[in-house]
Amino acid sequence: MEEASNSSIQVLRESSADKENVSSFEPPNKKIKTNDYHVDSKIKLEDKLCGILCCAVCLDLPKICYQCSNGHLMCAGCFNHLLADARIKDETATCPSCRCEINRNTCIRNLAVEKAVSELPSECPFCNQKLPRYLLEHHQKEQCQERPSVCRYSRIGCPWEGPYRDLAQHEDACAYPVKSGEEVMANLEVIDARRLEEQRVFTDIFTLLSYEKITFNDLQLKPFRTDDFITRLYYETTRFTAFNHQWVIRAKINSDHKNPIHTINRTLSYQLVLKTKLTTPMSLHFLALSGPFGGIKMKSRIYNFEFTSESPETEYEDLPINSSECDKLLASKTINFRLVMFQVTK
Repeated sequence: MEEASNSSIQVLRESSADKENVSSFEPPNKKIKTNDYHVDSKIKLEDKLCGILCCAVCLDLPKICYQCSNGHLMCAGCFNHLLADARIKDETATCPSCRCEINRNTCIRNLAVEKAVSELPSECPFCNQKLPRYLLEHHQKEQCQERPSVCRYSRIGCPWEGPYRDLAQHEDACAYPVKSGEEVMANLEVIDARRLEEQRVFTDIFTLLSYEKITFNDLQLKPFRTDDFITRLYYETTRFTAFNHQWVIRAKINSDHKNPIHTINRTLSYQLVLKTKLTTPMSLHFLALSGPFGGIKMKSRIYNFEFTSESPETEYEDLPINSSECDKLLASKTINFRLVMFQVTK
């Protein structure tokens, strides 16, 4: 009996030794299926990460990412839009996933998600090459052979547009370098006319800086509500002094829309209001700038108005900002900007 048991133990040991010399206990066919499964899992992992790390509102991967107190993610644009919507509705902004309260104090940047998203591959829209997102912008501007390009002679009227790979061939055969001076001048006049309007603003600013009476004020627009049955949001500053008079700035959202909630293209317009009485008319030029505490991208636009005792308020003029910057302003508790005023002396 002892010999039989010893022989069986020996057989088990030999079979175990043989198994240790094999890379896997599984048959070859099953090994191949397992390897294919791992390949599929690797491919699906990127898609899963995109679904996990995407913005809860627009479902796109965020370049700048905020998270609510429960960890749900929002891109910066959607986050500002949610806060702006809540400001207009006079409601508390909530997370679209869990409905917890969101604001500037409770929501924080998620740098780990931003870093992970920057490493995820994305296709170049021009050549369909897959690259990490942090390399995509440089690739589109400097390396992609399919990126849109224009002829170097576009300044003298050449209308050619095409992929970068065809640019050198076109420029070698371009007919515009050999055109007559008269034809070149005609094309330059059209181009200069488009740029003249852009330069006019800066010329006007330098002209206004030569005026004798100039003042500026760093102002803060605070939100208020109308007393109507359906309240509407508007902004107003406290009184400030300029040229020995008291003034106020008022602002409202989308003056051409009955309900600004129904549009994503938000605009902000403002008016300058004189609060003291005038004995003689006063002509002013004024413009709004971002200022040291504004933190917004604002283009320069000059307005002028003649104040009289019968006309103490200007028309509502557009604040020269785009829709995303407007959402950023509405998401803030107050709007900070600088108002520069020039008095025209007669």
